[in-house]
Formats: sequence, C-alpha cells, structure tokens
Amino acid sequence: MSDDTTAGTLTIRDVETGDEAEVRRLVAAAFPSDMEARLVEKLRHCGALVLEQVAVNADGRTVGHIAYSRVTPAAIGPGQGLQVACLAPVSVWPDNQRQGIGSALITASLNRLKELGEDLVLVLGPPSYYPRFGFDPVLARKVQAPYAGDAFMALALTEAGSRDLPIEVAFATPFEEFE
Repeated sequence: MSDDTTAGTLTIRDVETGDEAEVRRLVAAAFPSDMEARLVEKLRHCGALVLEQVAVNADGRTVGHIAYSRVTPAAIGPGQGLQVACLAPVSVWPDNQRQGIGSALITASLNRLKELGEDLVLVLGPPSYYPRFGFDPVLARKVQAPYAGDAFMALALTEAGSRDLPIEVAFATPFEEFE
C-alpha cells in the first residue's frame, strides 16, 4: 500500500468487463462474508444494475467499487414514474479504507445518477455515515419497502424524487437473500 493514496489521486470510471474478477475480490474482502460480492454478481448478470463504478489509484490499482441497482415503484400513483436506484454496496479494500475513497465514489456516482435522470436513491447502511451525502431516514419513511428504521435512508436527486411520495417499491430479486 502506498501512503499517498488519497481521494484526490483517484480516477472514477464505469466498470468494464475485464474488471469483474477484481471487483469480486475487492467486494469480498471489504465485508465479513462474500454475500455482498455474490449480490453484485447476481445484480450484474440479471441486468438490474443502473450504475457500477470503480475507483482506480495513481498506480492503476482498483481500490474501490460502488453499485446501484434498479428499484421499481410497485403501485399506481404519482411515484409510479420515478426512476429509483439502490446504492449497494460501496466497497474499499481494507488497507485503503478511511482515506476518502468511499466518499469520492459516492459523491461522483451520485452526480452521475443525476446526469442519468435518476429521481431517488435508497440505501441501507450506517446512519452515522450516509447523511453526510444528503441521505435522510425521514424521507425514506415515505418509501414502503422491505427495510425500515434509521438505517434505511433516501436521497432525492430531483424535485419529483421528494414530491411524488409516498411510494411502495420492489427491490431487484437478488436482494431477497438480505430480507
């Protein structure tokens, strides 16, 4: 590990086919089990990913990964036309954590999701971490989903993403392992 790895020296780009094996190793290393790595592979191969990106350091090493999958509004109503994505997971090699890589991935990918026309992003994660990016558990209470509580948060990327609520949503099938 080089000591000069910082968020400022990263290149964040879309995942390419040649990245998949390294992404699997990275995601498996970042979590206590390989459940998240399996989730990413299943989401990728069932076509549910909206955005998948990696962070590459100045040495060309992939040091971080982030994935967003499609969440489908399930009921007829004003929110039926919303474009909703779920952030899951964000991963950084253990020896590169706490250097701003995850934050850089989240910030860059949220900007990309805005460009892609996404209205609302959901996340299930530490309430001490995600609010710094604008995620809000209060907004998420307007989203009926298999998840609840302060760890379930939402971020509106457009006016419609906050206006056209409440909604009921269905997550991609691979998430059923986590319910």
